[in-house]
Amino acid sequence: MKPQEDDLVLSGVIGEYAEYRPPMALERHFQCTWSNTLRPDGPSCLAVVPDGCVDITWIDGELIVAGPDVAVAVSPLTAGSTVIGARFRPGAARRWLGLPMSEIVGRRIALREFWGPRANAIAQRIGDVPSPAGRMRTMEALFSQLAPDIDPPSAEFGFVFNALRTESAGRGMVIILDRLDVSPRTLRRHCQETFGYGPKTLDRILRFQRFLALAHRAHEPRLADIAFAAGYSDQAHLTREVRRLSGFSPAAILSQITA
Repeated sequence: MKPQEDDLVLSGVIGEYAEYRPPMALERHFQCTWSNTLRPDGPSCLAVVPDGCVDITWIDGELIVAGPDVAVAVSPLTAGSTVIGARFRPGAARRWLGLPMSEIVGRRIALREFWGPRANAIAQRIGDVPSPAGRMRTMEALFSQLAPDIDPPSAEFGFVFNALRTESAGRGMVIILDRLDVSPRTLRRHCQETFGYGPKTLDRILRFQRFLALAHRAHEPRLADIAFAAGYSDQAHLTREVRRLSGFSPAAILSQITA
C-alpha cells in the first residue's frame, strides 16, 4: 500500500509515545520497551518507517513480530488504543525467533508462528490486565521468564550498528572491517542474517534515522542544514533517500514533527 502524505501520520508523532529501560533480565536482549497511546480522534493508519530494528508488539490482543523494514509500513490501528512493544538489541531477534532476519524483512508475523501456543498464552495474559502500564509490566515479566534459556547476542552486532549509526558511511565501514577483521563479503552475510540486509542498506536507514533525530531536536529546522548534519551530500540527496525510505518528502516530515 503506497502511503499518501495527506492521510498518513508518522508513528510516534501522534499520541503519547514513550520508551522505557527494560528490566535487568532483559537488558542484554532488548534495547527498550515502549508504548504508544493514540488519541481518540487520531488517524486510523500510521506510517512506520525503517529503523534497522526488530520489535515484538502487542496490538489489539495479539503479539506481532515487526520484521526489519526497508520501506514505510502502513499500520492500521484502533483510535484511542495503546500499543506496547519490546525492541530487540542488534542480533538478539535471531536468538529469540530462531531464523535469519533476512527471512522476515518488511513482514508483520504473528508471534505464534515462531513460539506456537506459548505466544497465545502470553498475549492472553497481557490482555487480561486492564491498564497499559500493567500490560507493559506483564509483558516484561513474562519475557523475563524466557530470557535465561536464550543466549544474548554477540557484542559485535551492537558494535556494527553503533558504528554505522554514529559515523559517515565510509568511515563507519573502515572502523568495522578493521575492528572485526572480516572481509566485506563476510560482513555483508552477517549483516543480512542479523539485520535483514547488508551494511550499505543499514547505513542508509540509520542515516535517515539521524535525519529524524535532528529534525526533532532543531528549534528552527532548515532542510539544508539538517541534510549536512545527518551526512547527506546535499539537500537533493536527502530528498531522494527520505522519499525512498518513508514515502514522505522531508518537508512533510518536518511539518508533522513541528506541528
